[in-house]
Amino acid sequence: MSRTRNAVRTATRAAAAALLLSGLTAGPAVAADQHRWIERTVSIPASPAPGPERTQWLRVLKVGPADATKVLVLIPGRGEAAGGLRLDAEQLARSVPGLQVWAIDRREQALADLSGFEGTAQQATDYYLGGHEATQTAASAGYEADWGLATELNDVRRVVLAAQDHGRRSVVLGGHSLGAAAVLYYAAWDFDGTPGYRDLSGLMVIDGGVRGALAGAGIDFSLTADQATAWRAQIAQGQVFDNATSVYTGFGDQPQAAAVWYQLAATWAAQDPHGPSALADKVPAGFRPTQPVTNAGLLGWMLDQHAPLPGYSVHSGHLSATGDWVDAGPTPLQRVAESMAAGDPAAWEWYSPNRLALDYFAGSAYSDNAVARSQGLRLQHVAEVDLPLYAFESNLTNGTVDAAASALTADTRIPRVDAQTDDSMTHLDILFADPAHNTFTRTAATFLDSLR
Repeated sequence: MSRTRNAVRTATRAAAAALLLSGLTAGPAVAADQHRWIERTVSIPASPAPGPERTQWLRVLKVGPADATKVLVLIPGRGEAAGGLRLDAEQLARSVPGLQVWAIDRREQALADLSGFEGTAQQATDYYLGGHEATQTAASAGYEADWGLATELNDVRRVVLAAQDHGRRSVVLGGHSLGAAAVLYYAAWDFDGTPGYRDLSGLMVIDGGVRGALAGAGIDFSLTADQATAWRAQIAQGQVFDNATSVYTGFGDQPQAAAVWYQLAATWAAQDPHGPSALADKVPAGFRPTQPVTNAGLLGWMLDQHAPLPGYSVHSGHLSATGDWVDAGPTPLQRVAESMAAGDPAAWEWYSPNRLALDYFAGSAYSDNAVARSQGLRLQHVAEVDLPLYAFESNLTNGTVDAAASALTADTRIPRVDAQTDDSMTHLDILFADPAHNTFTRTAATFLDSLR
């Protein structure tokens, strides 16, 4: 088991991959087309579940060479969406020969009204702060009450099977934050008699997992049967959305509030970074800087210098005396701004189902126990999981991601755990850090390259 605590440059590997790809473009037109670089978002049919037609599709970001023989499918974390994984997807696909990376938008992202971000930052501000966005309520989207872990994993399996391309490609499943738990749930899930792990050649848990993986961050996932019953009753009474991201970050109790504010701030920082902040006097009081700032200064203040919680922060830099942002860390602010400002796909999820959050808690013991069965979770193959496991942890959990992943070898058939730690990185640095300072992408590339 290896451990890495210092970021190492990946330029040599990236250059080699780029040279390989450029060399493959020579020859007949058909060969050139086979080896072209793909970076696009496509729609894949979702699994059967209640909801309107637009929710019956999954949006998937695909990055990498067209002739890839291996696909890494990534599941975003709670409140996250596929766009937040784009930078890591690009770096990994360039670093590992023959690899495509697919990032999934869960079906609920179809309910987000992102139309206001199609123009300028000022137009977006007028649209969202002017109350023009189309919002969802329990009355308009009550069907989300039934979108739990079974729905998510059945959807993920549609993507995994598409990535396999009838056996032409091997598939590795990875996830960030709570998406890491989904990876392990998938491996142990019973899909009508077929264990999930049989679809895959490897597993990657990125700053998350099961069995107390997030305990070091002060997050307790233990749940009794009575608590699960009470939670289900709340959902039945109309609490169909999980608003934890907005509440925890201090943006209010509307499920989409954090996503809207972060994307607005990022859009201004991307389009006019050094101009006087257009939002500093409009953001919730807890996010207002103590001095005049630029648009970049406000985003940096929100995500670094005055981040609400460790899980929602980056190591980027600091405010200057004039309120502009000065990069002085592994994660340049413009990388964050451009990623969070993008709309197809976006970086933040708007309407995460409360039932999905409940099921994540109910399965956290990672066993086919009474609480899991009471929620209809099909975790019937834990002891059979026999895939190599990669685990990465930042400074968020103080070692519990590593410990929880390593402990899984005791009652599964996991043959090896590649556990990596960089406690100089934050939970979001993993997604946005410059490649030269991203220990995750470097060590993950080595793991991916080792798989068949």
